[in-house]
Amino acid sequence: MSTDEHGRIRSFVVRPGRITEGQRRALEAGLPRYGLAREDGPLDPVAAFDREAPLVMEIGFGMGQSLVDMAAAEPATDYLGIEVHRPGVGRLLHSMMERDVENIRVYCDDAVLVLEECITPASLDGIQIFFPDPWHKKRHHKRRLIQPAFVGLLCERLKPGGFLHLATDWENYAEHMLEVLSAEARLENRAGAGQYSPRPEHRPLTKFEQRGQRLGHGVWDLVFERRG
Repeated sequence: MSTDEHGRIRSFVVRPGRITEGQRRALEAGLPRYGLAREDGPLDPVAAFDREAPLVMEIGFGMGQSLVDMAAAEPATDYLGIEVHRPGVGRLLHSMMERDVENIRVYCDDAVLVLEECITPASLDGIQIFFPDPWHKKRHHKRRLIQPAFVGLLCERLKPGGFLHLATDWENYAEHMLEVLSAEARLENRAGAGQYSPRPEHRPLTKFEQRGQRLGHGVWDLVFERRG
């Protein structure tokens, strides 16, 4: 979480990234088919996916491998991916087209603006945010994405009974997440008050996590539910 030159909240920090030729081709071929534009206004999921189905949003999908894996494993669920970095969007689109995964639509934009301008209240069955930037230095903690105001916005977009699933490999950030989510009256911890959840089977175990496990590193999952 940061602010732009006008003091508005952003959900990302711009970092340079070189787009490979394969990613560029995937963007050119995939965005017209699977891309969504914030400028088009409120999203109509039925029109976007050409069907009515549960809708789950992933914020900050990185290179998108776990999102493609989840969508391939759950073809009856529709997924919205938001990622501001174009190389990651290109890699996701390449994987989708390579594996013939059709149930993902993508915003290459800032998540806060997409949530505010495109996602209607109580329209999401789930929101997942995996391994957001931990901003591990104390002076940078204010830049963390998971803050009370942002969590409040997420709650407004979730349906009653919808889930909010976070994961991090930084224990201090996990503690911060648990504190922020537990303080939101509209959320209930599925694991019980003050508890972390075991990794749900539907969240793919990344190569990064597998390496971390071999080195004894921890990963903390938090799964909360929007109260009815």
